[in-house]
Amino acid sequence: MPKTIYNIDVVNAKGELKTLQDYQGKPLLIVNVASKCGFTPQYEGLEALNETYKDKGLQILGFPSNDFGGQEPGTMEEIEQFCKLNYGVTFSLFDKVHAIGDDIHPLYDWLTSQSGPKEDVKWNFEKFLISKDGEVIGRYSSKVAPNDAELLQAIEKAL
Repeated sequence: MPKTIYNIDVVNAKGELKTLQDYQGKPLLIVNVASKCGFTPQYEGLEALNETYKDKGLQILGFPSNDFGGQEPGTMEEIEQFCKLNYGVTFSLFDKVHAIGDDIHPLYDWLTSQSGPKEDVKWNFEKFLISKDGEVIGRYSSKVAPNDAELLQAIEKAL
């Protein structure tokens, strides 16, 4: 397992390999997303967070996953188009990942091992808030909306 989040490689929506090192020094909100979920309207709230806080340094990273109820069956091109047309998403989307199971992506393996409770992601739109120093400082269930007071307070503090 990587020692820090910054040692983890990811693939962006265009298929390019990136390292999370590129985000060092910025707070991150990492979310496993899906287009056909009851929580899908949270895209709107995530984009609102992006618009409000991007100039202050917050980076929102969306990782589509088909692990929960097969609710993200599309290709990356379809996912990007859906997000842009329906929710005006401009925050960073990445290639589909497994957030649970034997093929869990190293990012989600690291996130779940570094946060309390140390358990698997439960569903789509679970959120992990990462400090500027690369530490998990908050984990929020799918039921916590992007405009939830507790999450907003934690983001403000992380900035």
